[in-house]
Amino acid sequence: MSGRVARRLFTSAVSRLPVSVRLAGDDRPLGRGGPEMTVHDPDEFFARIGSAGLIGFGEAYLTQAWEADDLGAVLTVLAAELPQLVPASLQRLRAAYVARPPRHQKSSVRNAQANIGHHYDLSNDLFETFLDETMTYSSALFDDSHPGLGAGLDREVLREAQVRKIERLLDATGVGRGTRLLEIGTGWGELAIRAARRGAVVDSVTLSVEQQSLARQRIAAAAADGSFDAGQVSVELRDYRRIGGGRRYDAICSVEMIEAVGHDYWEDYFRILDRLLAPGGKVGLQAITMPHDRMLATRRTYTWINKYIFPGGFLPSVEAIEQITRTRTSLRTTDRLSFGAHYAATLHAWDAAFLAARDRVAELGFDETFVRMWHFYLEYSRAGFASGYLDVQQIVLERAARSGSR
Repeated sequence: MSGRVARRLFTSAVSRLPVSVRLAGDDRPLGRGGPEMTVHDPDEFFARIGSAGLIGFGEAYLTQAWEADDLGAVLTVLAAELPQLVPASLQRLRAAYVARPPRHQKSSVRNAQANIGHHYDLSNDLFETFLDETMTYSSALFDDSHPGLGAGLDREVLREAQVRKIERLLDATGVGRGTRLLEIGTGWGELAIRAARRGAVVDSVTLSVEQQSLARQRIAAAAADGSFDAGQVSVELRDYRRIGGGRRYDAICSVEMIEAVGHDYWEDYFRILDRLLAPGGKVGLQAITMPHDRMLATRRTYTWINKYIFPGGFLPSVEAIEQITRTRTSLRTTDRLSFGAHYAATLHAWDAAFLAARDRVAELGFDETFVRMWHFYLEYSRAGFASGYLDVQQIVLERAARSGSR
């Protein structure tokens, strides 16, 4: 029965969208024409959607129940209409039928390292197949005048855009000679390296064993040219909630790490930033954000991304960040840059590189189902930014001036 209901809902939704959906056994395509999607096994496709909603939709792609020549284009159309795909009457009942995040994925101190390891400890070699030489796994910031923004980006263009992103955040937080910098979420060390070259002393924390290992290697290799002393940078395996209370930093940078914090812990996260920031210091965040109304509607929802890619993750809204910092901390936003279209371009480049390296991915031990999963993840994410449903922002926070201090 759930499969029959899913078929009716899907048919009704798609009929008004600029896509062309072909169901096996039916000569008449659904939709108003546009990017093509072919459903090879309608029974499985609708059964999966009926039993697991959007999780089932993604799983049906993994099992090859459906296909699309331009997966990102199809998903972009769906993402643009996401809030309207399900009738309002059913939206009001979502609490009764959507899956809840499992307790073991809640981003507590006990669970956080397992959540991070699920994704970031897959294999450094895997990430090297599609990232540029900076090993930067977050949105790049392109020169808007570059004619290739969104298509045909080679790795050198991507590298330059990643460097531009990092340097802008370091500039915005005033990182220079003698700066005591805390980085929450090391990645593979590029921001720490560039901060150290400016003369900063960097404490970087991560929960990924694989990232810590390669970041330390990359930092040591970068220091060999004499541009900085390797002793300026420490990379520790530590939860941000376990950073010593007596430390104070002139600048704190955290690039696309808040997405892993979980909405239950956002208040703790910002209070810790407030506590660790030295007088006159600045916090620089790069954060993926979603509309506030969708954040409120989906904050207790278990998603395909949670199940397969980022356990425990959840995206904040700008309004949520502003509300928490305004009511629970002394931090206030003093600068924001929005560049969601640049993330769509970044993800497009990553996906093209990943698919081009599928033979290498197979050599690393990842099967065809994994390749489909990763391709779906990258294009699913790109669709969010290409449609405008998601955004990415660099946000600078400083302490509010005390009343009467002017």
